[in-house]
Amino acid sequence: MDQITETTDQVNEWTLLAWNLVGDYAPSVLLAIITLVFGLWIVGVLSRSFRRVLKKRDVDPSLTPFLSSLFSSSLKVLLGLSILSMVGIEVTSFIAILGAASFAVGLALQGSLQNFAGGVMVLLFKPFKVGDYVEMAGYAGSVKEIQIFV
Repeated sequence: MDQITETTDQVNEWTLLAWNLVGDYAPSVLLAIITLVFGLWIVGVLSRSFRRVLKKRDVDPSLTPFLSSLFSSSLKVLLGLSILSMVGIEVTSFIAILGAASFAVGLALQGSLQNFAGGVMVLLFKPFKVGDYVEMAGYAGSVKEIQIFV
């Protein structure tokens, strides 16, 4: 009989602890979910608006997809960091870990980073643009789109 009472008391303690945790964290998690949904909607609206502005201003069609994706990705990263801080995760330590991981990946991908730098240079100096006919490395064809790596 004592064992049943002991087990019941332990279950009651766990239930009370669970309800306390739900009471403590539910509002911030719910607010974070609402912020995520609303934030992703705003990022989508802003990204489409940014793309329209680039087209209205006659920005080079080679730059439009790159700038649009860079803008959208940056906003999503900022939204993610905001949500993490709302939930209570230390963002500063997360950024430090992300920076260290990026450095390690950067060292591992030096060749790809050279291609990235080459892509940025092509987008900035525009030796050719979308629609041009080019011959490179034994290949020939018309340029359909210029991305950051290809």
